[in-house]
Amino acid sequence: MKRIAFAAVAVFVMSGAAAFGQDAAPTGPVANPVSSTVKGQMARYAKNMVAAAEAMPADKFNFKPTPEMNNFAHLTMHIAQSNNFLCSKISGQETPKVELKDTDGKDKLVAALKASFEYCSTALANVDDSKLSDPFTVFNRQTSRAGLLITLSDDWYDHYGAQAVYLRLNGILPPSAQPQPAKQ
Repeated sequence: MKRIAFAAVAVFVMSGAAAFGQDAAPTGPVANPVSSTVKGQMARYAKNMVAAAEAMPADKFNFKPTPEMNNFAHLTMHIAQSNNFLCSKISGQETPKVELKDTDGKDKLVAALKASFEYCSTALANVDDSKLSDPFTVFNRQTSRAGLLITLSDDWYDHYGAQAVYLRLNGILPPSAQPQPAKQ
């Protein structure tokens, strides 16, 4: 009986893995798989993160889940600054000079967030995988261009997750949790 159960589980797992592989597998070799993946993620996260900032009411930009945490305005400012900094390092360009404070209003912070994703799109346009091993020192730590691309991607996951929590604590459904229109 244990063998049958094990076999059933194995078949289920393998069929699921095969189905996942079919959905996720590229149709052929992918040129620049690391940089192409991060650029692909950028489009999705730009859409969701800007929409999250737009969804938060202006009077809730000072909201903090706990007194020790940053407010939503600070989170929005931090995302814009992180995008500008990391994309400039990865691309070798100058970091845009954008003066932001977490006391700035929603309009200015959302505009800065949008601009940071536009900057990243332009800055990363010519980045490919040919120099992934180039060394960098960031915040007194050694890394590589690949490390910075991964950090950028990780930041989007982390920051969008934080935005989603702030929104939900204010009774707002995050953009990625919104019901999708039915396919026809």
